[in-house]
Amino acid sequence: NKKVPFSETDPVDTPISLYAATKKANELMAHTYHKLFGLNTTGLRFFTVYGPYGRPDMALFIFTKNILEGKPIEIFNNGQMMRDFTYIDDIVSGIVASLDKSYPCEIFNLGNSNTVELLYFIERIEKELGKVAIRKMMPMQKGDVEKTFADITKAKKMLGFSPKTSVDNGVKKFVEWYKEYYNVK
Repeated sequence: NKKVPFSETDPVDTPISLYAATKKANELMAHTYHKLFGLNTTGLRFFTVYGPYGRPDMALFIFTKNILEGKPIEIFNNGQMMRDFTYIDDIVSGIVASLDKSYPCEIFNLGNSNTVELLYFIERIEKELGKVAIRKMMPMQKGDVEKTFADITKAKKMLGFSPKTSVDNGVKKFVEWYKEYYNVK
C-alpha cells in the first residue's frame, strides 16, 4: 500500500510477502465464518510490536544483543526505513478493549500511529545501552516495505484504544528488562 497512514479499508489484495498473504487469508476466513455461521469475529492488525518477552528474531532483540556483544547489526534499505513501533503494553490494552466489545465482523489497526525512522530507533537503543552499534548497511529485503503507519481512528472510536508509550520510553523499558532478564552488567 502506497497510501499512509494505513487504513482498515485500504485494499490489501496484492500482498508482496508470504507473511502479508497469511494475514489477508486469515481475515478472509474470519469474514467467511461470520457470513456462513454468524460467528462474531474481530481482526487486529498489529504494527511493529516490541517489548519484554517479545520474539527474539525481531529487530530490537537482535540489535540489543549484537550491540552488547560487539557484533554488527544489519540495517536494511541502508537505514531508509520507518516503522510504527508499538509497545507491547499498548497492544495488550487494545486486545483487552477488543474483548470487551462484541462486533459482528470488524478489523482494527493497533499501532502507535506515529512513524519513527529506524536509525532513530537504533540511536535510542545505543543511548540506553551506552554503547555504539557496528552498523552494516544492507539493501532492501524482498517482501519488505519502507514505511508502516497505522491509522487508528477506528480503534479509537470503537474500542477506546489510545496508545501511551513513546519509542523513547518503550526502548528504555525494554533495555532495562533485557539487562535484568539476561543478567547483563
